[in-house]
Amino acid sequence: MTKDELREKANDLPLKPGVYLMMDRTGKVIYVGKAKKLKNRVSQYFQENSSHNEKTRRMVAQVDHFDTIFVSTEFEALILENSLIKQHMPRYNILLKDDKGYPFVRLSREAYPRFSMVNRPADDGARYFGPFGGRSETRAAIDAICAAFHLPTCTRRFPADIGKDRPCLNHHMGRCDGFCRGIPDEREYRARMEQAVQLLSGHYRALTRAMREEMQREAEQLRFEQAAALRDRISALEALGKRQKVIAGICADTDVWGVYRGAAKCGWAVIHVEEGAVTGRETDVFTAPTDEDAAEMLSALLAQYYLPRAVQPREILLPCEIPDAEELAAVLTERAGHKTTVRVPQRGERAELLRMAERNAREDVERVTTAQERENHTLETLRQMLDLSAPPGRMESYDISNTGASDIVASMVVYDGTRPKKSAYRRFKMKTVSAHPDDYASMEEVLTRRLQRYLDGDEKFAPLPDVMLIDGGATHAAVAERVCAALKLPLPIFGMVKDDHHHTRALITAEGREIDLHANPAVFALIGQIQDETHRFAITFHHESHSRSSLHSALDDIPGIGKTRKAALLKAFKSVKAIRAADEAALAAVVPKPAARAVWAHFHKPPEADAQP
Repeated sequence: MTKDELREKANDLPLKPGVYLMMDRTGKVIYVGKAKKLKNRVSQYFQENSSHNEKTRRMVAQVDHFDTIFVSTEFEALILENSLIKQHMPRYNILLKDDKGYPFVRLSREAYPRFSMVNRPADDGARYFGPFGGRSETRAAIDAICAAFHLPTCTRRFPADIGKDRPCLNHHMGRCDGFCRGIPDEREYRARMEQAVQLLSGHYRALTRAMREEMQREAEQLRFEQAAALRDRISALEALGKRQKVIAGICADTDVWGVYRGAAKCGWAVIHVEEGAVTGRETDVFTAPTDEDAAEMLSALLAQYYLPRAVQPREILLPCEIPDAEELAAVLTERAGHKTTVRVPQRGERAELLRMAERNAREDVERVTTAQERENHTLETLRQMLDLSAPPGRMESYDISNTGASDIVASMVVYDGTRPKKSAYRRFKMKTVSAHPDDYASMEEVLTRRLQRYLDGDEKFAPLPDVMLIDGGATHAAVAERVCAALKLPLPIFGMVKDDHHHTRALITAEGREIDLHANPAVFALIGQIQDETHRFAITFHHESHSRSSLHSALDDIPGIGKTRKAALLKAFKSVKAIRAADEAALAAVVPKPAARAVWAHFHKPPEADAQP
């Protein structure tokens, strides 16, 4: 379908809630979204001059057709969207790990049910819990739950194997109560298993409270052995809540979310909290468009994270508002059987927990991001900001330095990506500008000479830059554009604008369009570094040039004083000022007497001697 046909189809949609699926020419689903009013949302994709972000523009360019599914409420749209994302794994949706990374715990349906780990639920009458963390962690959690309730983990099956063999080592180690002996009986086994199910269902506090009440009753009836066994079981459960990562997530009554956008990757972290104490965390790293904000990322992640889960926290803390928070809270409340709230704390302990979650996300992202990925991401971001056709490989920066009308010099600094290429640095001393300082005329001369050397085939000035950065504002950029136009070399040119603290705050075009750099810290740092390096190189050259000029005017015009005698005088007296103050005898101790007399006479001749006839 053409874009006009897509727009027409979208405008025919009703103003009702639903889910839409964008598909490419092969019929592959590349994006799934939900909307309160399908017509308004879907038609926005195909409007002329839409202010879409980069990801949306790329996605729309690949859309060949789309489909919609109407639902009754936004609540249903949220659930359906998540289901379709899991089914199709669309390229342009933010995605959690595949379900294969999130195993489920299965409880078989038999006289003596057993726990096992599976990749996904099946319609077989068994009970399923999860999804949980990694496979090794989930296996460890099953073993820990069975150990806490003294349930068997061996391969024997009951009642068929009861009494067939002696109890295994787990019984002798106190990890299992030896149900293979027939004591405890099936009734006790099922009671223990039901307690384990309560834990896996997220009723940790209710379970421990009930077990304490039972322990108290046993003690009151003087059944101290049974009371002691319950006490030990309660202690084991409390230890699970603090130590086991998977169980900590089940026990949590509060989940605290943090998201972080790094140089090349993004990350999320969720901190599990039970009764004010941190019990565990989960993190993951993913990719997302550079212009997608935290609210968009969280909105996509939360539904995928919580909707497949049978156990939900009572409170979810977020670092920012998300558009569908109310719908998500309603879905989770219905599924959990208790009220689940979604909120954004601004201060206090909860806000501090949010900062902790953000730090966890940041550390994971920085750990897996390579230096090359950071560089590539920075250059790609700069490309987007400057509207270039490709990330800049070679960038050249220019600055003028002078003291009055004398010693006007310029520097050309070259960056290869994000690194300085010092072998390509060049210096210029003005040839045509000398009567008075003129930065614009100086810049025109420098750029003309540089570009002409390239046109003349000078390999030292090849290749041309992908971006040319000029120290100064729009007028300086306009001078550079005029030079390039005269030589028929169209290059992207930007002025570097400083703030009151002499930090580069923006780039500016010859037309006066400013590009703020504060939005991206990595680009801000790179351009600031380039400008500082260009200024340093220019100042260093200017100081060297000025020093040479000063020495020339003082000693080089004296008859009989060549390089060797000048060097001897400077070595002995350290400065021209000391040479000027020395008497003839002191000078003669360093150079021959005729030379010493000439030096003394040069610095002590009467003023009228300099007058021209």
